[in-house]
Amino acid sequence: MNLFESDIEQCLKVLNEGGMILYPTDTIWGIGCDATNAAAVEKIIQLKNRPDEKSFVVLVGSETEVMQHVASLDLLVFDYLHSSVKPTTVIYDHAIGLAENVIANDGSVAIRICNDEFCKHLIKRFRKPIVSTSANISGMPSPQKFSAIDNAIKIGVDYVVKHRQNEDSVALPSSIIRWHNGQVSVIRP
Repeated sequence: MNLFESDIEQCLKVLNEGGMILYPTDTIWGIGCDATNAAAVEKIIQLKNRPDEKSFVVLVGSETEVMQHVASLDLLVFDYLHSSVKPTTVIYDHAIGLAENVIANDGSVAIRICNDEFCKHLIKRFRKPIVSTSANISGMPSPQKFSAIDNAIKIGVDYVVKHRQNEDSVALPSSIIRWHNGQVSVIRP
C-alpha cells in the first residue's frame, strides 16, 4: 500500500471513530473531523482553545454536496466559483445536516469545494463533509507549511497525514465570500 492510500485509510478510521486529523488541503494545513459529529467538533474547539461562537469551514468534494447542506441554495454561486482563480470559501445562509457547533449563530455555514487530490479522495471515501480549520492555537498565526505547525497541534490530533509534509512552498488561506440573495460580499480577498 502506498503512502497516499495508507494516509487515506488511517484518516477514514480516525474520522469514523470521531477523532481529529491533521491534513493538507488545497490551501493551508488543517485540523479536521466529521462535520456532522458535534463531539468531534468539540475536540477541535478544545485543542485550538477556540471561542465557541467562532464558526468553522467545511470541506466538500462537489457542488452536489453543497446542495445537501444548504437549504434554498442559489445555484448562481457555482458560476461565480467556476470563475474564481484561487480556492474560495463561501458563507451560505440556511445550513442543514451538519453538527450544530459547525453552524454559525445566524444559521450560516462556510463551505469550500476542495480541489486538492488528497482531500477530494478522502471526502469521497468518507461520504460526509469534513471540518477544516487552520492548524494553529486560536489567536496564533496560521502556519503556511507543515514544518511551522505547533507541536501541541501535532501531538493533540489522532492522526497526522504524512502526504505532503516535506513540501516547502508557502500556502495561503482561501478567499472568503458571503453569498446572500445573489450578491457577493468579499470577506477575505
